[in-house]
Amino acid sequence: MHSGFEEYVRARGEALRRFAYLLCGDRHLGEDLVQEVLVKAYRRWPRIETDQPDRYLRTALVRSHVSWLRRLSNTERPATIRDERPAGGDFADQQALRDDLWTRLSGLTRAQRAVLVLRYYEDLDDRQIAEILRCAPSTVRVHATRGLARLRNDLNPALSERSGAK
Repeated sequence: MHSGFEEYVRARGEALRRFAYLLCGDRHLGEDLVQEVLVKAYRRWPRIETDQPDRYLRTALVRSHVSWLRRLSNTERPATIRDERPAGGDFADQQALRDDLWTRLSGLTRAQRAVLVLRYYEDLDDRQIAEILRCAPSTVRVHATRGLARLRNDLNPALSERSGAK
């Protein structure tokens, strides 16, 4: 057993799950993603531990998430369970806004979403994101620009039509 691995997972496991949730947009898929990456990391932990485990595991999570697109087993989606309890006005408005944002984020490509999560949630710069995605910093900027443009267009299509953007 790698005691350092267990300590790391106890200390950073929740942060990894939150990060995966933001990448996937689904709590259960995020948990599956973290579990898959941690199983692979456990076998290599002595080498990972001496380097930068946070960086290594974030990279592994992003790369695994992007590669899930190619897997047929990832097509299963759990049914939505509706909560029948009445909610207050403020909570309902917040939930509606949150659902709207998730819907818009899910419309982005996986690379665009990964770049935006790494930039705005993990607060990484273009060089760090490029290292995680194994691409050029200019590619990161392109994904960020296109992702943000798509979100802006979705939020205010009338403004986009007046400016001639598509």
